Amino acid sequence: MIEYFAENLWQMWSLIAVICLILEITNGDFYLMCFAIGGILTAIITVTGLEFYAQLLLFSIFSVACIFFVRPVVIKYLHTKDSYRPSNADAIIGRYGHVSQTIVENGYGRVAIDGDDWKAISADNKSIEQGQKVKVLSRDSIIITVEQA
Repeated sequence: MIEYFAENLWQMWSLIAVICLILEITNGDFYLMCFAIGGILTAIITVTGLEFYAQLLLFSIFSVACIFFVRPVVIKYLHTKDSYRPSNADAIIGRYGHVSQTIVENGYGRVAIDGDDWKAISADNKSIEQGQKVKVLSRDSIIITVEQA
């Protein structure tokens, strides 16, 4: 059985590549894609009959080279229109939500956006009733500024 795996290491490298691609789908930061590419290239090279440690070295080299040379190109290609890509809480700026608790005049209320409930203030300091659609203009810590949409 061990002899079979030793003679068919390309299957292991292919499996590593497939697992990395599946995990990449859930992650999306393109690091695991580089390991998948390293696994595919190593699986192809494996047919030459290299020893396992040489294959492991090639996998490492291919993966690291991919991180430095392929990943930046892919990210640049996929985000051509965005020089600034907001993340985490800043990603809600410009999004729409609904007032879950009335925003009182010169005071606070709450806005629901994609299942999250944010403390909110009106941009023009006027009251916005519950259920109204609003657009997020800015964020200051945990308080968002909204306007009626």
